[in-house]
Amino acid sequence: MSRTTKRDSLTLLLLLLIAILSISSVESGRPPFACDPRNGLTRSLRFCRTNLPIHVRVRDLLGRLTLPEKIRLLVNNAIDVPRLGIRGYEWWSEALHGVSNVGPGTKFGGSFPGATSFPQVITTAASFNESLWERIGQVVSDEARAMYNGGMAGLTYWSPNVNIFRDPRWGRGQETPGEDPVLAGKYAASYVRGLQSATGNRLKVAACCKHYTAYDLDNWKGVDRFHFNARVSKQDLADTYNVPFKACVVEGKVASVMCSYNQVNGKPTCADPDLLKGTIRGQWHLNGYIVSDCDSVGVMYDTQHFTVTPEESAAATIKAGLDLDCGPFLAIYTDLAIRRGLLTVTDVDMALANTVTVQMRLGMFDGEPSAQPYGHLGPRHVCTPDHKQLALEAARQGIVLLKNSGSLPLSTSRHRTVAVIGPNSDVTETMIGNYAGVACDYTSPLKGISRYVRTVHQAGCSNVACKANNLFGFAEVAARHADATVLIMGLDQSIEAEFKDRAGLLLPGYQQELVTRVAQASKGPTILVLMSGGPIDVSFAKYDRRVSAILWAGYPGQAGGTAIADVLFGTTNPGKFNSLAQCRKYQTL
Repeated sequence: MSRTTKRDSLTLLLLLLIAILSISSVESGRPPFACDPRNGLTRSLRFCRTNLPIHVRVRDLLGRLTLPEKIRLLVNNAIDVPRLGIRGYEWWSEALHGVSNVGPGTKFGGSFPGATSFPQVITTAASFNESLWERIGQVVSDEARAMYNGGMAGLTYWSPNVNIFRDPRWGRGQETPGEDPVLAGKYAASYVRGLQSATGNRLKVAACCKHYTAYDLDNWKGVDRFHFNARVSKQDLADTYNVPFKACVVEGKVASVMCSYNQVNGKPTCADPDLLKGTIRGQWHLNGYIVSDCDSVGVMYDTQHFTVTPEESAAATIKAGLDLDCGPFLAIYTDLAIRRGLLTVTDVDMALANTVTVQMRLGMFDGEPSAQPYGHLGPRHVCTPDHKQLALEAARQGIVLLKNSGSLPLSTSRHRTVAVIGPNSDVTETMIGNYAGVACDYTSPLKGISRYVRTVHQAGCSNVACKANNLFGFAEVAARHADATVLIMGLDQSIEAEFKDRAGLLLPGYQQELVTRVAQASKGPTILVLMSGGPIDVSFAKYDRRVSAILWAGYPGQAGGTAIADVLFGTTNPGKFNSLAQCRKYQTL
């Protein structure tokens, strides 16, 4: 071998080594949360010894903390304790249907510009596929761990939302598996198992089932979630509202439960010892922590006036079984509660034992993250082709056929030109619903259909509110000259969302008129595709012979446009049932 060849080979090996090291440095970009083996002051502490049982390590750590330090660890933005080599930690991250940046614990950028955005939960629930739900959870937690390793996310994810979608006007119903307790319970246990991917007592990430309990109102006709008192019988609580939470804890072995803003039968859920200590811990045996919905402890005092003084509210929640406050309330008033004799240091220790135990189960006190079981995960494990394919498959399985008079599937030979019409016909972010992150990429319905045939596009309305019909004429012309027409209508987060409930179930604004007029003008078959989280009354289209087919797509995620097109052209079959049966009961609203 010549000197030049040897030099070139050495150069190539050096470049390869640099590339490997650079990837490794990105994936292990987070310094150890605690027990850094390079820190001589802390590496010999008992709570850092991984060969000891977790409860022994927890007891040792609590014995070293001062009371002021303990109190500042009772809230989501927990402080650092430099003298013990413990960094600060933000507990609040979200992963409802993909890693989300809704909570302050997660951010996108740099090596992590986005994450796989799966269909909204109400859509994947319509697949009735437990293995799919678990697989989605596994993928989401892979990406979450990768982002944690890169210093961009936490390990405690306050997902899933498993509330019962009792009232179809609820703006957050889209986040849930629907109205059926059994289905919601199966979804809850499956997604949690996938998300946590537990090996023995060890967790990949810690899931959290929320919002416990009887919560399905945000802001409706002057009543908001902060003032809502759910009057629920013991039987309805046991047979309906608590079923998915029990499944989370008993079957899914979830690491956390979140109590809700509302009261149940006159008592705030976060201060009800029967609901927390009695049920979650006593009956279901939660191995984990209980956290409040954000600022709900403050709401209990400031808005619901449950106690006379703020320190009484702080004491009431901790004594009821609350371990962590999403908000500053416990950090401010716990010390006064102790000084007044309303609470003891032992009560605080019990709460901290539950949160610290979960952190130790996550390996946060085991030193270098890159040396741990999931330490190899990094940017190349996010938005992978397999993950994107699963997002597409989930969207396909979630789409539901509501009507078909024989026009579906469309034919690429008979329907060479398709008019694609409607305010949701070329959307992207609308497809991922709420509590979403930054998607890897998008395929809009228009783009998806354009992969099969030539398309002519008219929005018809400037947005889903559809407050004017001045653009309808262009839509009618497009339908009149196309071989088939696909109307993609429905809702978005401006109509239904957190703190935004609907007053009724009809299509917004002039959407119904647009559907009717386009169907009258259409030369070929007219297919109506609905994009929404909550149910929509489309009985007018059901009985209109000119609307030959109706599909419900929910919020189908980043690959929603591809999935819709695949169903329209018969590449894949739609489902038959969804979890929104209650729409039939409210068609007169």
